[in-house]
Amino acid sequence: MTTAEPATATTAVAARRGTPVGRLTVLYDADCPLCVHLRHWLLRQPQLVPLDLVPAGSERARQLFPELDHASTLREITVIGDRGQVYRATAAWIVCLWALAEHRPRAHWLATPAGQPFARAAVLAAAKWREALRGPGGEAGPGGGPCADGHCEVPGPPG
Repeated sequence: MTTAEPATATTAVAARRGTPVGRLTVLYDADCPLCVHLRHWLLRQPQLVPLDLVPAGSERARQLFPELDHASTLREITVIGDRGQVYRATAAWIVCLWALAEHRPRAHWLATPAGQPFARAAVLAAAKWREALRGPGGEAGPGGGPCADGHCEVPGPPG
């Protein structure tokens, strides 16, 4: 499992001391229909920790996190805590679930040695589905669909 990767030495100390997370920013691929669907799902869930969802690689993401490798945020989900904690891949999915009222117990279990293989399998399955949808070369797959032109519309928050 990927662990939190603090952005700076100062935040590394805070993260080791167990500084609580008060807000999370989820960087998601706005050109991926699965990612956009999950964005909407996250926004509909009761949140214990507020989630800000920002398109990965966007101007806003670059302004918020200038020190981040933005190319890597387009390859895998990245979540940044308000204290500088950086979570990637499996750890990012787990921290998203942890932020949700109805899914926090599941997140705790997924972070255990017994749950980690399930979390990793889910992330790998999503990555394979995403890759198949985009097709060779990272373009939207043949047959059209919501991203036939290689770009998915990102509507506003539900409701």
